[in-house]
Amino acid sequence: MRVARSLIVVALLPLFAACQLFDGARTSASHVGQTRMQGQLTAADGKLVFQSCGEQRQYVVNDIGGTSILQEAATLADQQGKLFADVRGKIAGDRLDLTQLYRVERSGTACDDPNFKQLILRAAGHGPEWNVKVSGKGMVIDREGQPPLAVPYVEEQLGDGRFNLSSEANNQHIELWVAPQRCVDSNTGSVQHMSAELRIDGKVQRGCGYFGGSRND
Repeated sequence: MRVARSLIVVALLPLFAACQLFDGARTSASHVGQTRMQGQLTAADGKLVFQSCGEQRQYVVNDIGGTSILQEAATLADQQGKLFADVRGKIAGDRLDLTQLYRVERSGTACDDPNFKQLILRAAGHGPEWNVKVSGKGMVIDREGQPPLAVPYVEEQLGDGRFNLSSEANNQHIELWVAPQRCVDSNTGSVQHMSAELRIDGKVQRGCGYFGGSRND
C-alpha cells in the first residue's frame, strides 16, 4: 500500500506544471533492457513503421509481445489524422521489437503533451465527461458541470495488475479502480491498455486509462 504525500490546497492549480518535481519512474524487473517510447505510426511497404517524438529515424515494428498493434492501427487509420502510439520495446538496428502497447490514438499533438512525464496515471470516460490525473502529489478529478476536485489518495495493489486509488477527502468517498484490460474510448476510438471505474459516493462512471511517464510498470 502506498500513501501519497500531503496535498496543500493552495498548490493545487500548478499541480501538473512542468516546473514541479515529482517522484521518479518505477522500473519493473521484467522491463530491463526495454524502453518506453512515444511517437508516430505510419504504414510503409506493407509494414508498420514507428518514429519517436522529436526524432527522424524510423523503425519497423516487430510485435513480439502479441499486442495486436497492427490491427489497432489499421482500424484507426480508416479515419484521417496522424496516429500516435505509446509503446514499450527494444531497438534492434532498424527494428522495434515491441512488447507492450499502452495506447494508440489519432493525434498530431500528443507528442507535445507537457504533463505526460509528470503523470502516474490518466483515466477518462464519457456520459457525462470525466477525467482523472494522478501524480505523486495527488489526484485531480474533473467532471462535467463541476469544479476540479483535488485530493490525496491511498493506493492498494489487488493482484493481476489491478489496483485501487481511494480517498476520503472533502467528505466524499472516492475510488478509482483500474485493471489491465484492452479498452476502447467510445468517443475517439483510441485504444488504451487499462479499463477504469471512477466511484464517488456510490456513483459509478466507466472509462479507459493508461500509465503516465512517472510510472514504469
